[in-house]
Amino acid sequence: MNRNTAAPVDAFAWIDGAERERERAGLVRTLRPRPPAPDLLDLASNDYLGLSRHPETVAGATAAAERWGAGATGSRLVTGSTELHAELERELADFAGFEAALVLSTGYAANLAAVTALGDRGTLIVSDAGNHASIVDGCRLSRAEVAVTPHADAETAAKTLAAHAGRALLVSDSVFSVDGDAAPLAAYAAACRAAGAALVVDDAHGLGVLGEGGRGALYGAGLAGDPGVVATMTLSKSLGSQGGAVLGPAKVIRHLVNTARAFIFDTGLAPAAAGAALASLRLLRREPERAARVREVAGELYGRLTVSGLTAVRPDAAVVSVRAPSASAALRWAADCREAGLSVGCFRPPSVPDGVSRLRLTARADLTGDEIARAVDTVLRTAPAGATDRWTA
Repeated sequence: MNRNTAAPVDAFAWIDGAERERERAGLVRTLRPRPPAPDLLDLASNDYLGLSRHPETVAGATAAAERWGAGATGSRLVTGSTELHAELERELADFAGFEAALVLSTGYAANLAAVTALGDRGTLIVSDAGNHASIVDGCRLSRAEVAVTPHADAETAAKTLAAHAGRALLVSDSVFSVDGDAAPLAAYAAACRAAGAALVVDDAHGLGVLGEGGRGALYGAGLAGDPGVVATMTLSKSLGSQGGAVLGPAKVIRHLVNTARAFIFDTGLAPAAAGAALASLRLLRREPERAARVREVAGELYGRLTVSGLTAVRPDAAVVSVRAPSASAALRWAADCREAGLSVGCFRPPSVPDGVSRLRLTARADLTGDEIARAVDTVLRTAPAGATDRWTA
C-alpha cells in the first residue's frame, strides 16, 4: 500500500496572518456567552421595549412550543407553515398598516428575500451607502445593476432613478443601525413615484419605536400601505423574539412565496419564536406608550453624554452612537464599561462604512432613571483620552 510520507500542508495557514493583522488593527471579535440572569446593565442589545423577558412574551413562546413543537419541521412551502405563522402575519400586517405579510426565519433572510425577488438582471437597484449588510448582500445576489448613492442623499438617488429607463427600486434602512439616524423616507418615496420605481425599506429599527404606538417609520411617514412600498423588518428587536418579515401589497407577497430563494429553501420560523413575537405585538398594542418611552430614554442618554463633551449623533430612534478616537480605543472603552458593570456595543471597521469607530448604546423603554444615570456615569468615567474632543468624521 502506497502511503504519502510528505509533510502535511496547512491549507489554512493564511488565517494566521489574517489574525495577526486583525490584532494589530484592534479588530478582533470574540464570542462572550452570557449567563441566563443578566449580570450587566444592558445598553448593547436591541431589546428596545424590554420585552424579551416579559412574562407575556415568554408565555407566548412556551405555549407555542407546547402546542406546535420545538421546530417548524420544514420549509414554509412543505410542512413549516402553521396556523400560528398565518396569525402572526395577519396581525403584523394590520398593525403596521400593510395589506399582507410574510414571516421568515430572520430579518437577514427577509432582506435577502425582498431584494433578490424584486430585483434581477434587468433592474436598477439604488442603495443608500449606509444600508445594513443584509441589504448589501441582497443587492449582490440579485445580479441587478446596483448604484450606491451617498448616505441619506435623496437628490442623488432621484437623479439616478430618473436617468434609468427600465424597472428600478430604491432600497434603504428606515433607521440606520450604526448611528441611529433616520432616512429621508418622504423624499425617497417622492423620487420613486417620479421615476415609477418601487421603494423597499428595512424598518428593523423603526418597528416598536417610531410611528403611532410603534407602528414603524413607514407608518409615521404616511407610507404604510402605499402600493409602491415594501417593508422588511425583524422580530428580534422591539418584539424581543426572533425572525423577520416582509410586508407590502398582497401580490408582492405572493411573488416572494414563489420566487424568493431565502424563503423557499429555508426552514420556517420556530413556533416558539412566532408565539413570542405575536405575544409581544399584542402587548405593544395595549401599551403603545412603550414606543414613546424608548425615544425619551434615547434623548436623555444623548443629552447627558453630549453636554459632558462626548461627540454623539442625535438619535432619531433608539440608537445612540458615541464617537471614539480609534478602533483600539473603542475596544478598550467597551471593555472598561463591561468591567464597571455596563454592556455597550462597539462598532469598528468593517461594520462601520465611514471607518469611524464608536460605542453604540441602545435605549430601552424599561430603563429606570437610576439606570440611565449609572450608564451615563460609567461611559463618562471610562472615556479614553481624546473622546471629548470636538471633531467630525
